[in-house]
Amino acid sequence: MAAPAGASKQDIRERIWNYMESHDLADFPRPVHHRIPNFKNKKTLLVPTPRLRTGLFNRITPPPGATKDTLRKCATSQGVRNFSVPVGLDASVQVDLVVVGSVAVSEKGWRIGKGEGYADLEYAMMVSMGAVHEGTPVVTIVHDCQVVDIPEMLLEDHDLTVDYIITPTRVIATGCARPKPAGIVWSKVSCEMLDKIPILRSLCEREKQAGKDVALAAEPSGQRPAPRTGRRPWGAPRWQRGSAGRPRSPPQEEDAQLAATVCVGNLPRDARMSELKRALLWLGAAPASLTWQEPQRRAILHYPDPAAARQAVSCLQGLRLGANTLRVYWGGRGTRVLVGGPQQQSHPHHPWGF
Repeated sequence: MAAPAGASKQDIRERIWNYMESHDLADFPRPVHHRIPNFKNKKTLLVPTPRLRTGLFNRITPPPGATKDTLRKCATSQGVRNFSVPVGLDASVQVDLVVVGSVAVSEKGWRIGKGEGYADLEYAMMVSMGAVHEGTPVVTIVHDCQVVDIPEMLLEDHDLTVDYIITPTRVIATGCARPKPAGIVWSKVSCEMLDKIPILRSLCEREKQAGKDVALAAEPSGQRPAPRTGRRPWGAPRWQRGSAGRPRSPPQEEDAQLAATVCVGNLPRDARMSELKRALLWLGAAPASLTWQEPQRRAILHYPDPAAARQAVSCLQGLRLGANTLRVYWGGRGTRVLVGGPQQQSHPHHPWGF
């Protein structure tokens, strides 16, 4: 599958996503847009800590006598929480094989992810920890349709390349000689990323003490952003029911709160909060808190900031509970944006006024 001349990374992503959707090639969750596509390939995939919220590695130990269903759960976010022990920066870990997800990959070993940079960051962190080296093989498992031509001009220094591509029909040894990331490129790390990823902050502090340049993106050399204080850690949700007694905020603060809030509607009449919680955790879209509004068949998700809310909206597109496709709304004062239908629609009234 050749990429059109002059195509961008996003053009290639959209082409792959559209093809896999139109040919019904992907497994849950659907649609595959804005995700690393899942499909059944009779392979076992081990996944790192989702979005690096609680660390880089988790050592998963299935319970004795684990069934196939239990093993499948071990590979989910909930499974990582229930059946694993976190591995810290001080642990002596040697990784023999890195398996990375891809949206598109070329036979030369050049890879395109879903655009968030987590795989590149995870690998760079492993290099900094001494867990991998240049000779550690990197493998990606994709459908045949995801193997495409990728122009070299699209690659950047921090992009991770792969040594082997596994598809349902073949094994491709790329022979890629392009150097892999040699560690964290701090000038590519934003203050927001450092604020959300505790293990990245720890690694930044270590490298700073070692005399390395850890100046972040768009900040003067030698300065470091102040850590978040007085807020619940990202990835540690506080679930709650109802909203009675919540004090009203000043208009400016209320605008910011609305912009960091997502409403999930069209919940099935028999839906339980635990079902939605599991889906949010599985998709890596766990909010800081959740307000369950059962009479209105909706839930309000409260995120740390608007960027996290926008990312959650992207992750929740097409989410289903039971037979219902959920309606996902995001927006600030006086607007609401419906995501998940044929088109995004804006409505000039309160965002949660169904």
